[in-house]
Amino acid sequence: MRFPAGLGIKMEHVQTVLAIPILQEDSGVLGVIELYRQFSTDSFTQEDEEVTATLLVWADVCVEYVQMYNSMMRQRKLNDFLLAVTKSIFQDIVSMDTVIMKIMNYAKKLVNADRASLFLLDTKTTELYARIFDTGKEHVPQKEIRFPMDKGVAGHVASTGQVLNITDAYNDGRFNREVDMQTGYRTKSILCMPIYIRGSIIGVVQMVNKKEGTFTMADEESFETFAIYCGLALHHAKLYDKIRRSEQKYKVALEVLSYHAQCTDDEYKIIKSTPFPDNIPGIIDYEFSPWDVEDNRKCLYVLYMMKDIFSMATKDLFCFRYDLDDMIRFTMTVKKNYRNVPYHNWAHAFSVAHAVYTVIKTTKHSFSPVECLALYVACLCHDLDHRGKTNAFMVKSASPLAAIYSTSTMEHHHFNHTVTILQNEGHNIFKHLTSDQYKQILGDIRQCILATDLALFFGNRARLQEVSDKNEFSWDDSEHRHVLMAISMTACDLCSMYKPWDVQLQVVNVIMEEFWLQGDEEKSQGLTPMPMMDRDKKDELPHLEVGFLVGICLPCYELMAQVLPNTKPMVDGAVSNLKKWKYLAENKLTVDQLPPEQCVKQLEYKTSENILDSSEKNKQTEKDDSDEQNKLDAKAENKDEQTEESKMESVEENKNKSIDNPSEKGSLLTDVRSESSVLVHSDNDNNLTEHDNT
Repeated sequence: MRFPAGLGIKMEHVQTVLAIPILQEDSGVLGVIELYRQFSTDSFTQEDEEVTATLLVWADVCVEYVQMYNSMMRQRKLNDFLLAVTKSIFQDIVSMDTVIMKIMNYAKKLVNADRASLFLLDTKTTELYARIFDTGKEHVPQKEIRFPMDKGVAGHVASTGQVLNITDAYNDGRFNREVDMQTGYRTKSILCMPIYIRGSIIGVVQMVNKKEGTFTMADEESFETFAIYCGLALHHAKLYDKIRRSEQKYKVALEVLSYHAQCTDDEYKIIKSTPFPDNIPGIIDYEFSPWDVEDNRKCLYVLYMMKDIFSMATKDLFCFRYDLDDMIRFTMTVKKNYRNVPYHNWAHAFSVAHAVYTVIKTTKHSFSPVECLALYVACLCHDLDHRGKTNAFMVKSASPLAAIYSTSTMEHHHFNHTVTILQNEGHNIFKHLTSDQYKQILGDIRQCILATDLALFFGNRARLQEVSDKNEFSWDDSEHRHVLMAISMTACDLCSMYKPWDVQLQVVNVIMEEFWLQGDEEKSQGLTPMPMMDRDKKDELPHLEVGFLVGICLPCYELMAQVLPNTKPMVDGAVSNLKKWKYLAENKLTVDQLPPEQCVKQLEYKTSENILDSSEKNKQTEKDDSDEQNKLDAKAENKDEQTEESKMESVEENKNKSIDNPSEKGSLLTDVRSESSVLVHSDNDNNLTEHDNT
């Protein structure tokens, strides 16, 4: 008998049978169709076979398309499932535990398993560990379970990277019964798969006890795709945990630093108990030397000037009242946040604040009360946390600050540090201002501090010079006032250059020491410092000072005097110092070799008008260059401005909530001295020749 098993169905009266295979082009036999006759004794003919075969061709096509449809539907369901997994996990990565619980939930749904386990790999101890366990109803954190990486089914998968599909766990020698003993659950079937990230195993996910039957090859394929998403989710969760811990460390460090960077109660009480001077002789003289004021009295002088500026405004605006306690804390904290560098320190801040106070008190200006206060506070804070290095050095040395601010690196930092101090409890000296005034004063302080970057001076000077030369300056035009504020910041930042010779020489020596320290550091890094920064070229100092006075200081002071005539002492003082520096440069003498003033030959210095005439041919070129530079700076600064504007908006919102919560709200003489001096010094012989007739 050829077919002892008989037909596919139990029929007693079948007489004849026709069996034809259903073929597929790629996979061979798909199935078999049986045709039979029960009561007729006629056998199937050749024609019957041909007709059936023809019909089966179409049946084969139909079956193939049905299979393709089913496959596509399964893939679509899997894709929808994975999309839901991705959205759920990646939109809510708040902790590693949360991600683990979601992975376990979705994994069970994917393969219809009863329980799920996820073991992470500790590469330091080569152990697998788990702290979230599936109890059948919910996932609960329990005491952490750890076991060696080479133990059990999970350990085997973690060690080899091999997928295991076990139908009877207790009959498999690789199964570790300790987990069941600790959890009180009996494992039957297991599907265990490694989780990779960047080619390395970071964990193992294990499905336990399929609800219907055992795990199939289709389960393995689906789960293998799912494991890729698990790896990405776990990797990002680890990164999130690391970032979150770093943020907490940063907050703790910031709290500690903020505490130590604020004035202490003892420091506050000392200033509070010290009698405030009713009058300070010579405080508004341009020749007044801030550097001669004792350090323990500088804060009193700052408070005296700040109270005076507030009082000037309070006469017209009641909202300009101030809280003396806040003012003391603010001043003492500002002092504490200046670093102990040779020049850009608290003494420099005090000198610049005094310089602008002198301008405010001695000139017939029409700055608004908000603008006067902004000028004074900006001068006081314009070099906060200065490191004694130029912007160019910060960029070259890949400083984190340079990565944050692409232009005016240190100046942006100074402003943000100012806002940080204002945010401290008991430090908001502007808390009585209206919302509009508060927003305006923060904006003005920002613009004033950024103006101390001398890279911006040339553009500001060109704009104000053009308006002044046309006699079109108007105090009613806010743009005119703001560009004058910017020029005033530059003039005050360079105030040491118009002080009496002995004072100026003392400050120049301090400035040079800071420059030389940077030059020494550049040499140690194998770099070539600029001449101004090179300690070995200190003999060139007179030439460099002549270039700096002629190229930067005098044009700034003269422009100030055009708009505010009472600032002419700035010009006179700078001219007097220029004569001495020029004498030293012409005679190749050092500072120590300068004879008594009465013995120095009198050098006539070109008047402001003559200087303007002699440089008229260069002015348009300088203006064009500065306009182009401003365009480039504006593009690069957009990112920084957006960050600070959003911060200022946040500050404003906080202020409106409560005045008890302080709202959020420098010149780099170094940079421009270095840059401008090189520019002028490169043509130094021409500069000296120009003055040979004097």
